[in-house]
Amino acid sequence: MASAASLQRPRLLSSFFGDRFSHSSRSLQPLFSGQIRHPDALFLLYRIIDELDCYFESRTQDDSSNKKRKPLLPGKVSPGLPVPSRIPRPPYVNSHQPPGIASGPQIHDEKGIECMRASGRLAAQVLEYAGTLVKPGTTTDEIDQAVHQMIIENGAYPSPLGYGGFPKSVCTSVNECICHGIPDSRALEDGDIINIDVTVFLNGYHGDTSITFFCGDVDEEAKNLVQITRECLYKAISVCGPGVEFSKIGRTIQYVPFQNISYSLFAGNNDRGRMVLGQTFTIEPMLSMGSINPVVWPDNWTAVTEDGSLSAQFEHTLLITEDGAEILTQC
Repeated sequence: MASAASLQRPRLLSSFFGDRFSHSSRSLQPLFSGQIRHPDALFLLYRIIDELDCYFESRTQDDSSNKKRKPLLPGKVSPGLPVPSRIPRPPYVNSHQPPGIASGPQIHDEKGIECMRASGRLAAQVLEYAGTLVKPGTTTDEIDQAVHQMIIENGAYPSPLGYGGFPKSVCTSVNECICHGIPDSRALEDGDIINIDVTVFLNGYHGDTSITFFCGDVDEEAKNLVQITRECLYKAISVCGPGVEFSKIGRTIQYVPFQNISYSLFAGNNDRGRMVLGQTFTIEPMLSMGSINPVVWPDNWTAVTEDGSLSAQFEHTLLITEDGAEILTQC
């Protein structure tokens, strides 16, 4: 394996609204507009500089679990589901063009904070429900349908639907899928891991969160990967607060104990951007058991690991408070 110094640092998405992977022949495309009141706005602005997301590579190349699992293949994608006309849409819907990157931090007054709490709480409730559907035989399309229905029943819009042409209401990333998996006809299998990334648009504000779930009997390597990824998220959250440099997130995560599994962290930076009271953003660490190089499917969304190794991710939307950081996306 090449040394860490010789490897190019990956730029991975921080959430559904982060930089989107593109084919290697093209540059990454920014997907966010400063006109949309989204918790990721500042995070997305700084993540290119600060590498707030952390992506890891295992130095262990003999991954026997890869040999046991079937490679992830595209299934049939059904049409996107309708949203009642009474539900407000985000500005990007039907444009088929991704918005640009936000121009500055998203700082909210009391009304904005309450709206962010409401959208974050709904996103968390939807995600919790989606997790109950994860079992062998369930298709990711069925999860999409259930998520879509719960969101619209609560008067919200499923943010991914129509975002830069994304065809579904949730992202479902199975096994080696790093992010942006499009729900389809593939049935989940015993031993799979699946990240479900839910974002809702409620009263003009987005709430964004994700969890990697186990499907059936998952092997120990996969369990360790998921556990470590979750720990990285909460370690990162624990250091957030007013005046804290964003670069401290990456510095903190690199000291998370990896339970005798060797990982490399590509998140070094010297940027001096600092967190501000009343600011919202998301943190979403992504880890892989193997290659850090993404391969994007022809759908121009689904990003998978080059070597088929497992990938996991977790995400929360945060509010910077006087005492540190409030997690907005929890029930």
